[in-house]
Amino acid sequence: MRITFLEDREEISVKEVQAVTESLVENVERVVIGKRKVIELVIIGLLSQGHILIEDVPGVGKTVLARALAKSLGCTFRRIQFTPDMLPSDVTGVSIFNQKTREFEFRPGPIMAQIVLTDEINRATPKTQAALLEAMQELQVTVDGVTYPLPRPFLILATQNPIEYEGTFPLPEAQLDRFLVRIRLGYPGLDDEIAILDSQQYVHPLTQIEQVIDAEALTTAQEKLKDVYVDPLVKRYIVDIITQTRRHADTYLGASPRGSLALFRTGQARAAVLGRDYVIPDDIKALAMPTLAHRLIISPSARLRDVTGEAVVREILSTLPVPGAHVRPRG
Repeated sequence: MRITFLEDREEISVKEVQAVTESLVENVERVVIGKRKVIELVIIGLLSQGHILIEDVPGVGKTVLARALAKSLGCTFRRIQFTPDMLPSDVTGVSIFNQKTREFEFRPGPIMAQIVLTDEINRATPKTQAALLEAMQELQVTVDGVTYPLPRPFLILATQNPIEYEGTFPLPEAQLDRFLVRIRLGYPGLDDEIAILDSQQYVHPLTQIEQVIDAEALTTAQEKLKDVYVDPLVKRYIVDIITQTRRHADTYLGASPRGSLALFRTGQARAAVLGRDYVIPDDIKALAMPTLAHRLIISPSARLRDVTGEAVVREILSTLPVPGAHVRPRG
């Protein structure tokens, strides 16, 4: 069943946002079996208008997840397979001289789509990776001095293999910071893997799923999230977590204010996904790991002790007092 919102209504309810999420999760889960929490996290990132980094070993369904989400939304979809010989113009597009009109014409690159899958992003050179920075932050690309807006909604789903290092270029901190969340799929459980075998015995389920919402409904849901209430105590809790990442003994560089905004926006999205119009501290605790761990730069001495960003965030959450909160302003 496809979900749409009535054109004559200016607002939608949080329950309708929850219905959008549930419809998307159920549809994608037909393809990516047994990963409901991961799918929900991807949709939280989508509702928060952020970009998502999927980091895991080959074969666990990173690309399939991206394609299933695009088909469920009915958005324009392009895939960019990053390789070391790729140029920035292969991503953004190029201006070509037209012999008939005697003018330069812009030929848009694959970045000009609503959902863009950048497969194995760490195989591209830093120069090509940098071509994504303007698109991710400002929702536009500039080619030969001319700026072109990107379609809305716009989402980059990037994948990378954290195990294989030969022929790869680690993502710079500035680019990692532009990803709203980083997720890991992990291997399926025993029963789930058997279900995967059964589902693909005759045909891949990706060919059978249909669009469940349209881009307009998604945009409306994204706007509705801005009305989700965040109590001052919860805002203080967010900033306290961010501050602790900067002061922690094992971090060389903590999370930036962009990290605070990421935790704020995803907290609003998670509340709406769960049917609430207010954020509670549990929303923040649940999202701190995927939104912050990849933003932290661990000090050299801590890396020698195998300290990770996840370990730092986990320690902060376990030691920082959790505040109370009001569901709405009193009075």
